Parts: sequence; structure tokens; C-alpha cells
Amino acid sequence: MSYKVKLDVFEGPLDLLLYLIKKNEIDIYDIPIAAITEQYLEYLELMRMLDLNIAGEFLVIAATLIHIKSKMLLPPDEKELLPEEEEDPREELVRRLVEYKKFKEVAGILQGLEGQRKKMFTRDIPFEVEPGEVFFEASLFDLIAAFTRVLKDVPKEMFQEIIKDEFTVEQKVHDLLHMLVVTPVICL
Repeated sequence: MSYKVKLDVFEGPLDLLLYLIKKNEIDIYDIPIAAITEQYLEYLELMRMLDLNIAGEFLVIAATLIHIKSKMLLPPDEKELLPEEEEDPREELVRRLVEYKKFKEVAGILQGLEGQRKKMFTRDIPFEVEPGEVFFEASLFDLIAAFTRVLKDVPKEMFQEIIKDEFTVEQKVHDLLHMLVVTPVICL
């Protein structure tokens, strides 16, 4: 279940903003943040469970809108930007919305492919068991216990200690050079 803004035919805050900005139907000053926030709080009250993804998406959009509105309402800071360098605070929102639109389009394509795949039925490859093989399920602890039992039956004489040889690269280079001088043909 996802959050839907109850304004005509729009679903979700990003879809609504993308449509309105793209069609130039609503000026940034006219985006009803209070109405959207009120509807969202009613939605949360109905849900009784807070979905953090939905809440996060809403908070990011609301914060972005408030930031844009505050920048547009305040006079520009003369020290910060020269007139030719002035950037529109709406550009970042439009960039995000265009990117979001691309993701929605790809999601739609993937959803269509998923629908097509649901119409396909494949035959499973039969799993043949050889007559002498027995399969059973075992947990990691079952395997450790079995390995421990096997080790108990192995005579102690069969165990060997591995001794670590310590050498330098210089020593090994010297050994290789000596081997090349002494042995005319070396098979690797």
C-alpha cells in the first residue's frame, strides 16, 4: 500500500509534481504543501503503521518544496551570486523529477515484462536419483558432529604437523638462479 495524494488523478508526490511542472499548470508558489501534508497525516493515521520508505519520500519532497519556496520568497543575497550566475532553486527539483520519471518508465517496462513472463510456463527438469544414492537433509551442526566422529576413528599417527618454512624473496631468487645454472632443462 503506497501513499496517494488525493488531488484528481495523481499518485504520489513525485508524480504529481512532475506532471504539474511539466504541464506548467501550477506555479511553484501555488503547490499546496499544507493540503498535501494534511492528507499525508490522515493517511498515516489510517495506516497505524509507519512505513519508513513512504515517510522518507514524503519528507524529502516536502523539505525540497519548502526550501524552494523559501528561496523564492526571500530576496537574493547579493554577496552570494552575481545576477548572471543566479540559479533557479527549482532546477534541482526538476532534475530530480526528470530522473524519477525515467525510473518510473523503466519500472513500467519491467512490470510489463513481468506480466509477459507470468503467461509462460516452463517444464521442470526431472531430478533423477541413482538407485544407490540416499539424500537426506543435514544442518551444519549435523555435519560437524559427523566430521568429529570420523576424526576420532583416525589413528593419531596419520596426523602430521605442517612446519612453516621462513625465507626471504632474495633467498628464493638466489635458489632459482642457482637451479638455472646447475640444471640445463627445467620443466615447469
